[in-house]
Amino acid sequence: MDIAYRKAIPADAAACVDLRGRTRENGASVARLAELGITAESWGQDISDDKLPGFVGLAGDQMAGYCFGDKASGEIVVLALLPEFENLGIGKRLFMTTVEHLVSLGHQRLFLGCSSNPQHRSHGFYRHLGWRSTGSLDAHRDEILEYFPLGSAR
Repeated sequence: MDIAYRKAIPADAAACVDLRGRTRENGASVARLAELGITAESWGQDISDDKLPGFVGLAGDQMAGYCFGDKASGEIVVLALLPEFENLGIGKRLFMTTVEHLVSLGHQRLFLGCSSNPQHRSHGFYRHLGWRSTGSLDAHRDEILEYFPLGSAR
């Protein structure tokens, strides 16, 4: 399958919001995202302002998935992939590209919120890539994982 990867642009935001509700696990509808203050407009503005750098994977004209990070904090904010594009390495490539970008901005510690349920795919995915639990939960009751790209755990 041919996937084109590129840096996200503000015009991608509406497709990102739509795709987020169609993921297999941890989906969030357009309405739920709006309750959290996340709309296509706000997401597009954050991309435009470079607060939320990210990367998208496209299968022709269809967005297959994306990953975004927070430029200021080093948090991986979201990795989302449509179910039909799972297990093809697309999510991993988007994720690693975003990690590399945040590291290039000077972050020495990255973090993310992840389900603490071992039955969820994300639980094993991040750990397999070297992320480890901090033993804390975020406001959404997700486990906080961290990663030290230069191998210097604190």
